[in-house]
Amino acid sequence: MSDTIHRINHEIRQRRLQVLRVTELTPRMRRITLGGAELQGFTSVGSDDHIKLLFAETPEQQQAIDARNLGRDGGARPTMREYTPRRIDLVANELDIDFVLHGDGPASTWAAQATAGQTLDIAGPRASLVVPDIFDSYLLIGDETAIPAIGRRLDELPAGRQVLAVIQIEDEQERQPLPSKAQVEVIWVRRQQEDLLALVKNLTLPQGRLYGWVALEKALTRQAKALLLEKGVPEDALKAAAYWRADGTADDE
Repeated sequence: MSDTIHRINHEIRQRRLQVLRVTELTPRMRRITLGGAELQGFTSVGSDDHIKLLFAETPEQQQAIDARNLGRDGGARPTMREYTPRRIDLVANELDIDFVLHGDGPASTWAAQATAGQTLDIAGPRASLVVPDIFDSYLLIGDETAIPAIGRRLDELPAGRQVLAVIQIEDEQERQPLPSKAQVEVIWVRRQQEDLLALVKNLTLPQGRLYGWVALEKALTRQAKALLLEKGVPEDALKAAAYWRADGTADDE
């Protein structure tokens, strides 16, 4: 086992899965449990991996999905959105994906109407960033779009680790349980009432060897990363990713 953060590449394969269950997590978040024989062989070993969900907004895009060429022949490319695999159970052949229900994007629109028996094509993940169990503590900062990755990491952490999670949400109704064997403190930050960056600036960092992780709107991600570097979080133990953009041009998760 490597004792450094490292990347593992995967073969990209398109899979057609069936909706098994739909679970309402909060008023704005819905879990879709997918399954089927094509899930066999699926690999995702990074807590914040991303898979592509494929959507057809035109007949030509549906043809590309059915042909399973992702537009590589120069034809229409499906509309794609990236999501984190929240839970994978290859014994039961199940994959959970959590959707934030907002706006009228293709992923949110599909998730809002999804029912058991429908199908959804996915592809990937292309690669996994593996964070080995070499850290004493973790600082995880995100908003609703990052909760699946935060929740998955908390699921996978062993006892004896300390975690501080700072999560920006729309309102109190968007809180949800985040179980873990680790010792976890969650600070829920209401978007309209509290200043996330001011909170980050005044944080007391967890003790011990620390891994930092940030996933927010693009501008907030950049600012939060700068604050953490100023506070002494090592750059080689800090991942910061823009999960969306305020102008709506990034993939919605």
